[in-house]
Amino acid sequence: MRGTGLALGLALLASCREREREPGAPRAAAETRVSAIPADGVALLILGSAQDAGAPQLACRSACCERLRARGERVPVASAALVDARAQRTYLLDATPDLRTQLDHPALLPHLHAGARPVDGILLTHAHAGHYLGLAFLGRESLAADEIRLFATERMQRFLAQSGPWELLLRARHARAERLPLDAALELGERLRVEAFAVPHRDEYSDTVGFLIHGPRRRAIYLPDVDAIDEALWQRLLACEVLLLDGTFWQDGELLHRDMSQVPHPRMAATLARWAALPEASRPELWFVHLNHTNPALDPESAEARRVEAAGARIARAGDLIEL
Repeated sequence: MRGTGLALGLALLASCREREREPGAPRAAAETRVSAIPADGVALLILGSAQDAGAPQLACRSACCERLRARGERVPVASAALVDARAQRTYLLDATPDLRTQLDHPALLPHLHAGARPVDGILLTHAHAGHYLGLAFLGRESLAADEIRLFATERMQRFLAQSGPWELLLRARHARAERLPLDAALELGERLRVEAFAVPHRDEYSDTVGFLIHGPRRRAIYLPDVDAIDEALWQRLLACEVLLLDGTFWQDGELLHRDMSQVPHPRMAATLARWAALPEASRPELWFVHLNHTNPALDPESAEARRVEAAGARIARAGDLIEL
């Protein structure tokens, strides 16, 4: 593996709404994220924070998407890299359609292995487009990977094994399926283990899981997709030091031409209020991921984004580093 090196920034701006900005309101400036994983560190590196289709979204002609296109900016699909720099191990959380550019992130490149097995494994949350379509790049048309470990639940494994083109990845040994147990430790190294837990979501082809990640100093939960956070799940979340939670929609009414009751996700404004009501000393660190292109909080200069940061929470951006 190559040395850690100096990680340069990735300039990103997410500003996609289905309405025009008020006249005279400031345009969001692109942000540069400079991240360097400590040589002895264990960290989550954010590789993207948009909903499955990214931003600007396909065929979206809203003014916000057009502004992104005009500036040549885009927000990659939600994913993260789990890196143990000392042990020289790197794992991906989900394989998105943006996998090619995400693996080129300058903060991640020093932690990739040379050859046909650049990462030590990929952990999949579920079988929706933004979370597994990047597996296609493991095949002979691209990386021609050498048995990359693919951690998935039993149902997700069956889906991959019985569906083309995914079954070819396994048959040609570009990937090696390994069972992702529920509510049991998956040891990824001496200083790193992960526990998958089932959550309610739209499960046409697979179940859906979140990840409880145990680092040497802190625990984090990565939960990009869930229908609702009930009290039992909320208590599970509060037992951790860091939360990366589903922020798909800011509030109801955001999708102008769809019934949002048919697209269940915890509304970001409600999650923020619920978290902010906790005693400050007992609040976990809160990051939002998986923001839809319609979510106004994607724009770092929006009132919604400022409200998140004023409360002490964060909206994840590619290049953000969370040490564990």
